[in-house]
Amino acid sequence: MPSSITLLITGVSTGLLAGGASCAAVQGGLLAGAVTRRDPAQARIPARTSPASSSSAKKRPRTASPSPARRTAATASSEPTAGSLAPVGAFLAGKLLSHTVLGALLGIFGAALQPSPRAQAALLIIAGALMVLFALDLFGVKAVGRLVPRPPASFGRLVRRSTKTSSMATPALVGFATVLVPCGVTLSMELVAITAGSPLAGAAVMAGFVLGTAPLFAVLGYLFRRSSRALSGRLGIATGIVVLAVAAWTIGSGLQAGGWVSFSTGSTPAAAAAPAASGGGKGASDGPVSIDASGKQTIVLTVTDFYETTAFTAKAGVPTTLVLRGKDSGGCARAFTIPELGVQEIVKRDGDTKVDLGTRKPGTLRFSCAMGMQTGQITFQGDKA
Repeated sequence: MPSSITLLITGVSTGLLAGGASCAAVQGGLLAGAVTRRDPAQARIPARTSPASSSSAKKRPRTASPSPARRTAATASSEPTAGSLAPVGAFLAGKLLSHTVLGALLGIFGAALQPSPRAQAALLIIAGALMVLFALDLFGVKAVGRLVPRPPASFGRLVRRSTKTSSMATPALVGFATVLVPCGVTLSMELVAITAGSPLAGAAVMAGFVLGTAPLFAVLGYLFRRSSRALSGRLGIATGIVVLAVAAWTIGSGLQAGGWVSFSTGSTPAAAAAPAASGGGKGASDGPVSIDASGKQTIVLTVTDFYETTAFTAKAGVPTTLVLRGKDSGGCARAFTIPELGVQEIVKRDGDTKVDLGTRKPGTLRFSCAMGMQTGQITFQGDKA
């Protein structure tokens, strides 16, 4: 399984690249309602302003003294930045809390479910497909509108009504409730949290995602006081393009994590040399691929933050052991999988982890990290006639 730090970084980067814009497009109304109507004086002005005074105010020349309503609006617009961002901070704090708790619960569910490498890869592909649907919906493709998950309209109206109070707890509660109004990218990250397989890792990916969306939400929350509708309307096309790019990356990672394809460009070091018999029982110490005096084959894969050798040539028809040699290993590379065999191993930070590959027939055996970001293969060849 991927490390919590790796998943935190994955969540933050996804939030920065696609999550902020996509979630703002879906949750923009809630954000705008949560951070506006903060001044109780604004709520009292309509009751003190009669239709007649409003009518006469419209006829006044621009040089006339501003009306009470305009003075209040001017005061709100000149509010210190810290005061403007306070409700946004409360909104994001509530959102961070609810999504972190959800991530932990999804991680527990994933640990109990213990999906195989290919089941995890399928979840990644489904996550990417959801992103594609959401992007097409942003582009205005009506055919996919009914396929995009949406919260009930009654829930949205209920939350918006709650934003009319001036309590600072309101934006925090609205932010907490956004877990029930997910955007397409959020749904995708929830699937990733399930594949994480532990509460800590699941919480890390969801918390990282919210932190990644925070900068854009902070800016929009400040600007939504003036022109929320105009800003949110301009997000659609740009968001759709970014979400499509992230979707392509997610689907590609899923395909590689499942061992179905490999997008390796061949820029990795040359394939390891074919095995040669070695004496003295040294085995794997003689090279990446070796056969000892008893005829047993050993393949050594060095794991740091990457797989340093990603292409091996080995002999088919002999008992084979794969040694995962951790050398200050870290990141996603530690979560090693062989999808075809259902192998999942957490590589030791420093030390050897052995995987029995049995006696392989001629063919290619692919391996990858659990997220499909790092891949490699072992080509087993029979004796030439």
